[in-house]
Amino acid sequence: MTKQNRRIPMRQLNKVETLLLLLGGLLMVTGSGASIFLQSWAPYVFAPGALLFAAMQMRQRYDGRNITIRRLRRIMLISDVLFLLAALMMFANQANFFGMDFLLYIKYVHNNWIVILLVAAILQLYTSHRIANELEKESQ
Repeated sequence: MTKQNRRIPMRQLNKVETLLLLLGGLLMVTGSGASIFLQSWAPYVFAPGALLFAAMQMRQRYDGRNITIRRLRRIMLISDVLFLLAALMMFANQANFFGMDFLLYIKYVHNNWIVILLVAAILQLYTSHRIANELEKESQ
């Protein structure tokens, strides 16, 4: 079977979508980095980046039958939701808009967006490498 006849079951992003994905990642890095330096505008940069990144990853579909890749795609979508939750927690970190008691706020909200972001990033890293390996195995 030639390369031209092979059907790629994973939908690839076009150039604009790829640029939007990269822009979203860049905005997320900028927003999280600015938050370290206590910049008040950081969540306003991180949140649109997380939305762009998650939306572009959701546009990538897998139409094949490999159960492993399907499972990895679900894990990747969970990490996208965690990125969005981290953005919400960044906003909550600026002001106690949940109306919680101060001690509860410190315990459950204050800077916990970092933990959520770390878990999401680890899941992204794991799934992106595993999906690439599985697609390579599937194509052979």
